[in-house]
Parts: sequence; structure tokens; C-alpha cells
Amino acid sequence: MRPHATTAPRQATPESSPVSQPMSAIIADDEPLARDELRFLLGEIGDIEVVGSAANGLEAVELIEKLDPVIAFLDIQMPGLDGLGVVRRLRESGIGLPHIVFSTAYDQFAVEAFRLEAMDYITKPVERERLEQTVERARRLVTDRIAEPPAAPVPRPAAFTKLLVKSGARNLIVDPQDLIYATIDDGVITLATLQAEGQSSFRTLEELQAALDPDIFWRAHRSYVVNVNRIREVVPWFKSTYQLKMDDKRGSEIPVSRIQSRRLREMLNL
Repeated sequence: MRPHATTAPRQATPESSPVSQPMSAIIADDEPLARDELRFLLGEIGDIEVVGSAANGLEAVELIEKLDPVIAFLDIQMPGLDGLGVVRRLRESGIGLPHIVFSTAYDQFAVEAFRLEAMDYITKPVERERLEQTVERARRLVTDRIAEPPAAPVPRPAAFTKLLVKSGARNLIVDPQDLIYATIDDGVITLATLQAEGQSSFRTLEELQAALDPDIFWRAHRSYVVNVNRIREVVPWFKSTYQLKMDDKRGSEIPVSRIQSRRLREMLNL
């Protein structure tokens, strides 16, 4: 087995565009040697920065939620929650999917993999030439997305004057400016406000955010919308990302995705 690659990550220069930057990726496989092999091959190919690795599906879900990678390499057969289950769990939780690449020693899962809209499907042992094709395909998808013309503006509905917070048997009405943050977990949106914490009747964070003032409420992460006026502290985190300490009684810490971390640095000149 080839040794683990230990190359320093490439640093973006002020003149570099998003297209030229390495794509972030996570690797999920219950076999350590398989993880090391794939990381080694990706290091040789380049254009990929492996930002995390997981030994099972549950860890993979957590990494995708926290790190917001461009690509997720998922072994289909893992204990507990397999690769196919990872995709289903992310969708049920309302978390946006990265480009999914499934890997396995068997090909009988190919139909199910592509039914779940996987970007690609590779078999073990992974061949470098085949992996290069996968990386190139991912780069084209990312480049095409950046090059797409902006969609025509859609009229935004008027911001809600009140929000409903379901706390136990009570239905509380609060002002939107009192909302500290909103988060989604297993398809359920929780609102943390100055007065109370409880569930929202909105089905997705997109619906909730569309009803809020865009100058105040910011999608810091796939699973979080925050009130920028209620951010108490910006805390540096690993891999050049940040966490936001919010202005609630618990001092809740909200992760900022890699993409939004770049925007945060631009906004605050960090």
C-alpha cells in the first residue's frame, strides 16, 4: 500500500479565481487502508484538497454538515449507516448535497447510486486513470456552475412581521428581529429567540429565509440561518473556517461553512 501523501495545501492568491482553487473533499470508508489509498491517489492527481475523513456513515454526515465539501467520496458498504444511507440522511435533514462519488468492490449498487443522483461510481481497487476522469468531471461541473448566468431576479415576498414559535403546548408570537438563529435537523426547524426556543412551521430554511430581512439574516451554513445583529464573537476554527458565538443565554456556537467563511473574511476584513 502506498504511503499517505503529505503535501502542503495550496494557498489561494488574491488574483486567483474560484475556478483555480482546489476542490474540497471528504473521504468516508470503514477501511483505513482504503482511505489512505484514495487520499494518496487524489494527492497525486491534484486539484483536490481532502479536508476530512470518516470511518462510517454517521461521521460522514457530520463532516459534510460541518465542512460543506464540494465532493464526498463514500464507500457504499459501511457499518451502521452505509454510503447510500448517508445521501438519504442528508436529504431528510434538508442539508444540501455535495457531488457524491460512491466507491465499492462490487457494482450491483450502481443503479441505486445513480437513482440517488450520484455524480460518479468507482469500483475498488481504484485505478488512477478512472479517478482522474472523476476529478475532471467534478471540475467541469463546478466550472459550469460558476459560469452560469445569474438567474432572473424573483420578487421577494414581504418580510414577516411576526414569527410563530411552537414551544411545548404553547404557540408563541415573536418579532423577527428577536430571532437569534434558526437551524434544521432531521427536517425540523428550530428557532432560538430572545424569549424562547421552539419549532417553526416552515418546512425548509429556504422558505424561512425568504420571509426574513436579507440584510439581517444570513445563511452561514447549510443548516443554520443567523441574525447578524446577534453575533457576539467570531471564533477561528480549523481549516480556515470559523464559528459564530451567538448572543443567547447559552452562547450557542454556530459553524460557518467553508464557502461562507470566505465571504465572512471579505465582509469583516479578517
